[in-house]
This record gives sequence, structure tokens and C-alpha cells, in this order.
Amino acid sequence: MATSTALAKALTEEKRSPSQAVVASMIESAGRLKLSAEVVELLRTSWREIHTQLPVRMDNKKLRIFEGYRVQHNGARGPYKGGVRFHPRADLDEVRALAMLMTYKCALMDLPFGGAKGGVMCDPVRMSETELNRLTRAYTQHIGMVLGVNRDIPAPDMGTNAQTMAWMMDAYGQRYGYTPGIVTGKPVDLGGSFGRDQATGRGVAICMREYARLEGSNPADVRVAIQGYGNVGSWTCRVASELGFRVIAVSDIKGGLHNPKGIDIPALDRWFSVAGSVAGFPDAAPITNEQILELDCDYLVPAAIDAVITASNAGDVHARAVIEAANHPVTPSGDAILAERKIPVLPDVAVNAGGVTVSYFEWTQNIQQFRWSLERVNQELEARMVAVFNNLMSRSASDGTRPRQAAFDVALERVARAIMLRGFV
Repeated sequence: MATSTALAKALTEEKRSPSQAVVASMIESAGRLKLSAEVVELLRTSWREIHTQLPVRMDNKKLRIFEGYRVQHNGARGPYKGGVRFHPRADLDEVRALAMLMTYKCALMDLPFGGAKGGVMCDPVRMSETELNRLTRAYTQHIGMVLGVNRDIPAPDMGTNAQTMAWMMDAYGQRYGYTPGIVTGKPVDLGGSFGRDQATGRGVAICMREYARLEGSNPADVRVAIQGYGNVGSWTCRVASELGFRVIAVSDIKGGLHNPKGIDIPALDRWFSVAGSVAGFPDAAPITNEQILELDCDYLVPAAIDAVITASNAGDVHARAVIEAANHPVTPSGDAILAERKIPVLPDVAVNAGGVTVSYFEWTQNIQQFRWSLERVNQELEARMVAVFNNLMSRSASDGTRPRQAAFDVALERVARAIMLRGFV
């Protein structure tokens, strides 16, 4: 087990709240960039934070009060952009941290947005569709005054989907008029973009291909293990397979499977559509979600939940690189151990930015009232992901920083420049 000063510092940081950890990363980056104390002070806090109570009549006729939030961190580069999360842990501090990260993710991708995030503390799995509809409409009504096509544009996140966005669009439209561009990630039939559902996973696979190219590796020789088979994980599997990578392991909440010769992904999709899980798929050995993180592979792709690689298991990772498809799957202490072991971590802020990028395309299409073809969406996404990823890796190499640090530096430079130009400080 590593015992360096860097690890000790990371273990201390892990005790911080999510927003405190993001602020610490921002301050570290600001030091490298020699930014003014005033810029740092502005970015330490959010521009606006809404905390609202949401009374919802449940199916059993009882009234239940939910806690809802919308945090707008910084809008120096444009309207606020960020998803809405329905999850039991979606408290104010988590939403605040995610809003901060959206500021930097949008800046890294050079999108004309600031960062925001929304959340409702609930368990959508235990709620009926009718209850979720009522909750979504109540939430939209309570935060509607700070939304707008040129003010703040929500999108799906954990626990929400295209249907949730359709309800939000309708609830907003009933009060403010028909406005399809008020949300992104909505159904195609209501003005959504082709390719939005696959965008995050496609972006992950594109980053994998670009990293393999930088390594001088042939995708057919690269063994990939993917933890998570939800929207992001499943699309990463499909596109990675199409690009020629050998996917040797996949898992979901019910279990996983491993075949060192490679898994037939189209056959796995057919199995999943019937079984509802990858578990039990033939021609592969069963493994657990914990075991997949320790497999002998080339690229390990955590695509499920946060904090799966920590100080307790980072020493057992046997991948050549970790590619963060989920948000924050590697903790600071896990990151420090991987760095000492010379295992690069390709950061979530870049790797999983395909979703917000195609959300930008959707917003653009709604404003122009002109729909793009799926081919154009995928071409534009690929061009942006390739440019951003290679710029990030070049910056990392030239500055001698880890990819995560380089990503923060590129993003913070752009945000700080906008702050100065607009005269915020």
C-alpha cells in the first residue's frame, strides 16, 4: 500500500464534503495558473442556490414533502447548463459540487454554457410513474422562474430520463408558453436530438480509441472491462465493440461476466433485453462488481456509480489505464495510489462529456428550429471529443501534470478569462 505524502493528503481530502473537494481542486489549479485571489473567491461559491419544498400527493392519497434544489454555479461563459438528479443522496452539497463540475466540464468542451445542477431527494425506483410525474411538475413550477432558453437549461441525470424532460418541458410551457429548448435530452418526438441517448457512451468509446492511438495500440489487442451496463455502460460496450476493441468483462447491479477471448456484444444486448441483466449470459464466467475492478485487462472503464476505486482497492487494479465513464468513480486517495503505480486515469470531466455536448447540439437545433441527422450529430460529436481529448493529453504531457489536473487547468483558464472580460472582478 502506498504511503506517500500525496496519498496522505488525498486521504485527508476524502473526508471533505463533495463541494469542498471540488473547491480544493480549483484552488490547486488556480495556484498552477497564478490566478488572482478575487477569481478564486468568486468560484468558491455559487451564483444562486434554490432550496425548495415539494408537496406531492402520493398514490396512497397521503401528502409527502420532498426536498428539491437547483444550483447555478457560474454563468460567465453563457446560460447555465446541468442535469436534474432524482436520488436519495441528492442533497444540497452534492448538487452544489456537481454544478461546479458542470462549469468546468462545459468550459473544457468549449461549450457556451456555465454550470448548474438540480436535484430532488427521492428514490425514483420506489415511486410510480404517476408520482414521478407529479414530483417533476412540482419541481419545475418551483424553479421555473430561474429557467429559460437563455438562462438555465436542465437535462437528464441519475434517476431521470427523456420522459422526465418531457414532463418538465410541458410544466414549464403551461406557465411560460411552448418552449422546447427549455430542456435537453427530451424525446425526439418533442424536439429532442437524434443520438442524445447514446452520446455519453459514444464519447467514452471515442476517447478510448484516441488513447489507444496515442499508445500505438491496435484496438483489437486492447482488452476492455466495463463496470456498469446502464445507458452509459451499454453504449460504451456497443461503440467500443464497433471500433474493434475486445470487451472481455461487463457487469451490472445483479452481477457480471468475464470471457478473456471477448464477449459477443450484440448477443449480450439480445440477452439483456429479455433477462434485464447481463448476469447469466452464456459462454462467460460469472464475476462480481468488485472482481471486475481487479481483472487483468488493458482499459478499466467504471461506468456505474461514484467512489468505486478507493484506497482499499486501488492497489489491486491491474489495468493499464482507468477511463472514467461514471462521475467521480475514482476517489482522491484511489487516484493518488494509481498515480504512484503509474496507471493513468482519464478524467470523467472529459471522457463522459459527450452527453452535455449533444445537449448543446439539441439546444442549438431547438433555437434554429432545424433538426440535424444522426450522422451529422455523430460527426460533430466525434470532432469535438477528438479535439478536446488530444488537447488535454498534449497539455498534460507539456506541463508534466496528470490528465485530471490538465483538464482542470484548461477549463479554469477559460472560465477565469470570461470572468475577467465581463468585469465580474
